[in-house]
Order: sequence, then structure tokens, then C-alpha cells
Amino acid sequence: MPVTTRPVTIRDVARQAQVSVSTVSRALTAPELVRAETRVRVLEIADRLGYQPNPAARSLITGRTGNLGIVVPDLGNPFYPGVMRGAQASARDSGRSVFFCDSGGSARQEAALVRSLAPQVDGLVLCSPLTGGAELAELVALRTTVLLNRPLPGVSSVLMDSRSGAEAALARLALLGHQRCAYLGGPDESWTNGERLAGLRSASDEHGVGLRALGPFPPSFAGGELGADEALGAGVTALVAYNDLMALGALQRLRERGVAVPDRMAVIGFDDLLYSAVCHPSLTTVALPMEEGGRAAVRELLARLAGEPPSTRVLPTALRVRASTG
Repeated sequence: MPVTTRPVTIRDVARQAQVSVSTVSRALTAPELVRAETRVRVLEIADRLGYQPNPAARSLITGRTGNLGIVVPDLGNPFYPGVMRGAQASARDSGRSVFFCDSGGSARQEAALVRSLAPQVDGLVLCSPLTGGAELAELVALRTTVLLNRPLPGVSSVLMDSRSGAEAALARLALLGHQRCAYLGGPDESWTNGERLAGLRSASDEHGVGLRALGPFPPSFAGGELGADEALGAGVTALVAYNDLMALGALQRLRERGVAVPDRMAVIGFDDLLYSAVCHPSLTTVALPMEEGGRAAVRELLARLAGEPPSTRVLPTALRVRASTG
């Protein structure tokens, strides 16, 4: 093929395939409208010429942008970059681009971001959304949406099984002989916070362990420091934190106050961040499938965009036992 100094256009493909420009367009964007042999010839020639459809023009024809939007509550929390890696991988495999946005832990900002993103993308993934039920239902009506770690009737969701993870954490503490445990709660509006507390309460009843629910605290290192002070005042011998960042903050505060871990206080987190394995003492935590959650959410979104009905997928969690519980 002779070298050309200009980009290959749809007219070049049409000329080589001896069809109209509109036929090439249909072969690329609505193949069911073109005879099979014509479609195959057009695709082969487009590939041989190195034709790349103009994204803007294609979006005008198909009504699709080729973009997906992902909204997370806090990019400073290492949990969400893990989710984003998985989402990016699934999007890349499907030839789509991703816009990532951080709501800063604000339900108002989250809603504003969704309204801003909706016209620019084909679909949205909302990670652990903080927006209330009625307004959330309005937001998901703007664009095809999948929720990660938040169920909503009639909307596809991918959930990580925090409740079973919390039950396993409490059972571990009971096995070690703890009789009084505290839960350092995260945001009240967080679905995962409610699931974790429900799992702890169920297991505390089953194993005869007293449970004190403290908080809510900011889901951060500083929040864990505050929570550790309250846990010490509550006279417990073990604490379970809403996430690993809080658990790491609790470990730091306990160290500052001369409280030996795990001899005087056992500590458990949620997420299984990298820091959890390398801190001292290493942190027992409920491992959540971060990357798989992101991948699954985008796969579910693509299925919805292809016309499949909404569904809910639950991903398993696992307790990683380390030194902070002995």
C-alpha cells in the first residue's frame, strides 16, 4: 500500500470496498443492517488501510461516546485506586476510556459529579455512594449505572460480602478469649458500615461476646486515632475498625499510649491494604476484592449497555490473620 501523508478516511474505505460511505458507516456501527459478505469485506479493507473511526463522528452516529464514568468517595483512601485499576482494565479490554472523579466524601459533590458526567459518558459506576435513597434513584435514572457496595432495587450492583467478613473477625476474637469488643464505625450513610456492624452483632450474639458500637468516625487514619481513645475508655480488649486506615490510626494511638498489641488490645481492620501486611505489628484484616470489584462493576455495566437486565453479584471476602490479634 502506498504511503500517504493524510489519515485514511471513511471515503477511502468506501472506494476500496466499492460501496457507499453510508454502507461503511453501517458496517462499522450497526453491522446487523449490512449483508454479512459486505460487512466482512468492509472490515477487512478498513483493517488493511488502518482506518480509525473519528470518535466524535462515531458518537454522533451511534449516540455512544465510548466513555465510562467512575465516581469514588476518596482517592486518598488506597482502597479506591485498587478498584480503579480493575475498572480501567475491564474498560480497556472493551476499547473504552474511563473518567475518574473523586467526590471528597461529600454526598452533595457526588450528586453534582454524576449530573455533570452523565451527558459525557455511556454509563456510570458509583463506588460506595453516599447519596440518600430517593436522590440516588434520581441520579441512576440519568444514565445506565452500576453501584459498587450499595444495593438499590432495579439497579445492577456488585457487593463485597462485608457481613460475612465481620462475622469471621468476631469469631476469631471469640476464639482467642475476648469477651468485650468495640466496633469503630465509619460514616452512618455507608452501606458497608451497616453491613459490618450487622455481621459483628450477629456473631457477638452467637459467641457471647459483648460488643460496643462507637462512632461514627471519619474513615481515615485520624479517625482511627480518635476511635482508639474511645475504645480504651470503653474497657474493651479488642477493636474492629471500619477500614484499614482507621485500624492503622488505632495502632498508632495505642502505641503512643503504651498499650501493647495484641497483649492488651487486639485490632482488626477491613480492606487488606498493602500497609496492613508491613506495619508493626502486622494487621489482621478482612480482605476485600478491590481490583476484582472494579473489573466486575465495569463488566456488569457493559452487560447493561448491551441490553441485559439488572443483576446483583456478591464477591467473597476472607479474614487475613496477622500479628495484631496474636
